Amino acid sequence: MFELETAANPQKLRRVAIDPVSRVEGHGKVTLLLDEDRKVHQVRLHIVEFRGFEVFIEGRPFWEVPVTVQRLCGICPVSHHIAAVKAMDIIAGAKQIPPTAEKLRRLMHYGQILQSHALHFFHLCSPDLLLGFDSDFTRRHILTVAEQHPEIAKQGILLRKFGQEVIRHTSGKRIHGTGAIPGGMNKALTVAERDELRRDVDQMIAWSKGAVDLVKQMHLTKPAFYNRFGEFDSNLMGLVDERGALDFYHGGLRATDADRRILFDHLDYARYEEVIDEQAKPWSYMKFPHLRSLGEEKGWYRVGPLARVAAADFLSTELANQERTEMMAVGNGRPPHGTLLYHWARLIEVLHSAELIRDLLDDPEILGTDLMADFGPRQEGMREGVGVIEAPRGTLFHHYRVGEDDLVKFCNLIVSTTNNNQAMNEAIRHVARTFIDGNEVTEGLLNHIEVAIRAYDPCLSCATHALGKMPLEVDLVAPDGQLLSRRQRNMTGTAG
Repeated sequence: MFELETAANPQKLRRVAIDPVSRVEGHGKVTLLLDEDRKVHQVRLHIVEFRGFEVFIEGRPFWEVPVTVQRLCGICPVSHHIAAVKAMDIIAGAKQIPPTAEKLRRLMHYGQILQSHALHFFHLCSPDLLLGFDSDFTRRHILTVAEQHPEIAKQGILLRKFGQEVIRHTSGKRIHGTGAIPGGMNKALTVAERDELRRDVDQMIAWSKGAVDLVKQMHLTKPAFYNRFGEFDSNLMGLVDERGALDFYHGGLRATDADRRILFDHLDYARYEEVIDEQAKPWSYMKFPHLRSLGEEKGWYRVGPLARVAAADFLSTELANQERTEMMAVGNGRPPHGTLLYHWARLIEVLHSAELIRDLLDDPEILGTDLMADFGPRQEGMREGVGVIEAPRGTLFHHYRVGEDDLVKFCNLIVSTTNNNQAMNEAIRHVARTFIDGNEVTEGLLNHIEVAIRAYDPCLSCATHALGKMPLEVDLVAPDGQLLSRRQRNMTGTAG
């Protein structure tokens, strides 16, 4: 059992709830159980919504899925679009798509990462970091940031706008585009579109570098606080290319322990079920993945900016790699594990994405028109595909099987936020233990817990749960409060 997950005598404890957790995507709440001395006995992050998208997909033609699954999320639809289409490439029989098609998908994906990271840092998290965790909560928002730091707010808005323009030119729309299809792309990039993006990209690189400098200055003001806030050891996971560099679009799975010792490397992600298990718990609609070889207690891991920047050997662009080297030095030979350092790593990824976008726009092949794979005869029995990418929030798995009629029979999604589920719970327990335990519970201290959650940029809307494994408890209560009947279903689906 994890520390502070379940109190011994919950009925005797005082309940404090943060409901809803604000400035995150989706809906969640945190509950704390305290004794009369305000000592913390239980802390849980609850995901209070159910999407069931894995079941919605069943029965649909496989070629529809890359567009359908975008509706999982309005913030990162491109991530689900590309992960799904990579799986459907395999089912369609396209072993390799043309180079231009892959570069256009990468361009779209880098635009997604840039706009999502900019939205998260400048709009959702900068109020805490620039105005203070304990500042007046009625003014702790982006409008006050715009009032007090207008240039920072402006750059954040324009960085996000640029990422959205990259998506529009590659997918046809800013949200829920249709650019990627099984076997390739259905839209080429025109010279005018390339030139429009190229005109602005150097400015985006400069602003991204400035954003990294900003978070470094914040760190310099209180290095011990930034390093220790929500600091705990964990395993790390991300995609790397054949050289060991971080690759957002494709590569092999790498997992390391807390000291960056390799647990597995360059693993074909189609084999993810051999190394990752998913556990359901009765108090959350979100699953708890962990590495099978280490088990539930020791096998949970972190994904996303800090985890993948630390797990990779280097970044493939010059400026971002220089910044990575500087950030990694904070750990004094170990990977840095402080939760607030996610912001530093995230802005390094903004810079990395902007540099990658520039390099692709300078590549003449990006204007090619050979966009579809030569499928050839479809192989019998090729009816299963796994697509994995590094989404803004971390490693994203899409796994499908189709029947002889080409309709989807099975879908399993492990979204980035789900991969970070245990890590987020550990972060809020660490912060609760540090700041809440024994202290007067104030709004400012409760905001410390929300700050820890926001650092992971969770998308709670995306975090699905497999229907049939969801525990349910239904009470029938009379108007006077008397319990008339109770029905329960456990995690195996057995009713009682």
